[in-house]
Amino acid sequence: LIVASLAISAILVFFIVPLTMVFFIYLCNILLLIYQRNNEVKADPLSDVWDSVRKAIASFWDIYARIWHGYELHGVENLPEGPGILVYYHGAIPIDYLYFLSRLFLWKKRMCLSVADNFVFRLPGLQLLLRVTGVIPGTREECLDGLKNGYLVSISPGGVREALFSDESYQLMWGNRKGFAQVALEAKVPIIPMYTQNVREGYRTFKERRFFRQLYESTRLPFTPPYGGLPVKFRTYIGKPIPYDPNITAEELVEKVCKGKFLFSFQTKTAVQALISKHQTIPGNIWKALLERFDKRRK
Repeated sequence: LIVASLAISAILVFFIVPLTMVFFIYLCNILLLIYQRNNEVKADPLSDVWDSVRKAIASFWDIYARIWHGYELHGVENLPEGPGILVYYHGAIPIDYLYFLSRLFLWKKRMCLSVADNFVFRLPGLQLLLRVTGVIPGTREECLDGLKNGYLVSISPGGVREALFSDESYQLMWGNRKGFAQVALEAKVPIIPMYTQNVREGYRTFKERRFFRQLYESTRLPFTPPYGGLPVKFRTYIGKPIPYDPNITAEELVEKVCKGKFLFSFQTKTAVQALISKHQTIPGNIWKALLERFDKRRK
C-alpha cells in the first residue's frame, strides 16, 4: 500500500503542474471576459484598449516564470525595431514561449503575433484570449498582414510534431516546412532564431511513441500527454537576425535557419541548431537543469 501510494503520488505530481497551467490559461480568459463586460469593450482585440489587462496577465505569467523557472530572457537587442519572423524550437509544452511573450510586452510594450496549430482554435472557451494575445492561423495571408502592420510574427516549424516527438536530444523536426521562409522573402523581413534552454527538462512526453505517432499523423491531434513541471532553469536566447537577401531561395533560407550557416558581419553564424548546441547540454539532464537554478555565474 505504501509503495502504491507513493507511486500514485509521484504520477499525480508529474501531471498536476501541466494541468495547473491549463487552469491558469482559462483563468486568464475569464479575466478578459470580465474586463470586456465591465468596460463594454468592443475594440479590435489587438488595439491598445486591451493593454491594461494584457499587462496584468503578462505580469502574472512573468512572476510565475521568475518563481518557478528562474526565467531569463537574453538577446532582446537582436529583435528588429520593425517586423520580423521569430523561429523557435517547440518544447513539449510551449510555456517558455508564453514567458517570452509576457516579458517582451512588459519590457518593450510590444506584441508578437503567434502562429498556432489549427487544433488550438478548436479548444473551447479560449477564443477571446487567443485574439487578444495575437494568436493567428498559419496562413500566408495572416502572416503577411501581421508583418505589413509592423508586428513580429513567431512560428515553430516543427509545431506539434516537434512538441510531441522530439526528446532530450533536442532534434529539430521541421520536415519540408519552408512556408515561413517564403513569407519572409515576400515580406522582405529578417528571420530571428530563438531557443529556450532546458525546455525539455521542464516538460517531457513519453518515450514509447509509435502508437501516439500513428494516432497523431492520422488525426493531427495531440493525444500524447505531457508530464513534468519540474522547476528547472529556463533561459530564452534570441539569436542574431538573418537579414533579408533577395538573391536567396526559400530552401536555402530554411537551411540557414535550421542547421546550416550564413554570412553575418563577415563571420559564420548559425541559427536555431547553433543556439541549441551552444546553450544546451545534450542529451538534456534534469538534475543539471535543476542545479542551474543556483548557478549565478552563468548568463
